[in-house]
Amino acid sequence: MIDIGVNINHRFLLDDMVKTLSEMQENNVNGMICIASDLDESKQVQGLSQIYPNVWNTLGCHPHQAKSWTSDSQSQLSALIHGERPVAIGEMGLDFNRNYSTPDEQRHAFREQLELASEHKLPLYLHERDAHKEMLETLKQYPELAHKSVIHCFTGSKEALDNYLALGLYIGITGWVCDERRGGDLQDAIPHIPLDRILLETDAPFLLPRNIRPRPKKNHPKYLPWIAEEVARLKGIPLQTLIQATMNNTETVFGIRA
Repeated sequence: MIDIGVNINHRFLLDDMVKTLSEMQENNVNGMICIASDLDESKQVQGLSQIYPNVWNTLGCHPHQAKSWTSDSQSQLSALIHGERPVAIGEMGLDFNRNYSTPDEQRHAFREQLELASEHKLPLYLHERDAHKEMLETLKQYPELAHKSVIHCFTGSKEALDNYLALGLYIGITGWVCDERRGGDLQDAIPHIPLDRILLETDAPFLLPRNIRPRPKKNHPKYLPWIAEEVARLKGIPLQTLIQATMNNTETVFGIRA
């Protein structure tokens, strides 16, 4: 398996990458995509992917960090892409839940990253929270991009799922699906996700799967199998069938194979 979403910029993951990768592989997780949230982190994860063969990276600006987007950001990211091609642009999108950056700042950074992805023919690594309608309307203007991109950490309803699938998006599933307290909508939606549209991610160190016993303190890419097991259970299919499908999907979207 490949974990398509890891926030590597946390000391317990980053300070001993050899240990992190070893623990992953011991649990049959043979690679990970490290997500960028701003320009500095884009440079950091790009550097890691050049050192470790089964580590890949995105480049981009999270909507929370959109206030850091400047008139030079697009050209700076473009230069990074020319230096070492990432697997996707992002984590990018809209988040109107907390508005750490204003909606207009988010829209501007989102639009410029969409232009960047179009220019370089790279998938979108999308984040959306409390902005579903506007996200849909924006992505409808980029149908070719949407058809080969992923909505990261999907937690929504069957209706939201149908809207994203209609755009052709792939659906990233995290440990939220293992949460008996708040994962009900997602659990109900899982059977309706086509097998050729599912991707698996931990979003480590966040969203620890609550079906792990004994329960650790922080999430880690080595816990991806717990997410896979729950998704397979909810879909009523063999675990290996799900794993093979998600590996195929990961290769289709990002062009990578462990």
